[in-house]
Amino acid sequence: MAKDKVVIIINGSGGVGKTTLVEIAQQSMPVMNVSSITPAKKVAMQAGWDGEMNARGRAFLVDLHQALIKYDDLPFRYLLTQYQAFVAGDDEIMFVHIREPKQIERFKTSIQRRGGVCKTLLIVRGAKKTWGNVADDNVSEYNYDMTFDNNKPLEESGVEFVRKIDKVR
Repeated sequence: MAKDKVVIIINGSGGVGKTTLVEIAQQSMPVMNVSSITPAKKVAMQAGWDGEMNARGRAFLVDLHQALIKYDDLPFRYLLTQYQAFVAGDDEIMFVHIREPKQIERFKTSIQRRGGVCKTLLIVRGAKKTWGNVADDNVSEYNYDMTFDNNKPLEESGVEFVRKIDKVR
C-alpha cells in the first residue's frame, strides 16, 4: 500500500541544519526539496550575487524575495508549480522552505484547499543567533505543527529526524 503524499513546510534560522536534515531524510525516503527563495537566488545571481550566505548576502536575498512577492508573487507561483510536479511524481514528502509567517500560512492553506496534507515544522538548535533580517529573526512568530530540536550529534539527530518525518507520512 502506497503512503500518502505530505507537504512539510520547514523553517528555522540560518545555520540550524534544515538543509542537512532534509538531505539525511532523502537517503531514507522519497523526498522533494524546494525553497521559496529559489526565484530570488536566480535573479540575484544575474545581478552579480556571489552565492555567499553571509549577513550581507542573506539581507540581499531577503530584500529581493520581498520585492518579488510584492511585484508579481513569483515565489508563491513557483511553489505551486513545484507542488503540481510533486503531486504528479513519485516522491512522498515535499519539504518546502518558507520563512515568512504570512507566506507559510498562505501556502499551507492553498495545499489544504487542494485536498493535500500540509504540516509545518520549525527546526531549532542552541542559542538563537540574530542575523538582522526579518526572515531569520522572526521564524518563531508562527504557530508550527511540529518542532525539532537539532541539538544532538549529527548522526543521532539525523536518525531522530527521519523517525519524526516517517511518523508524519
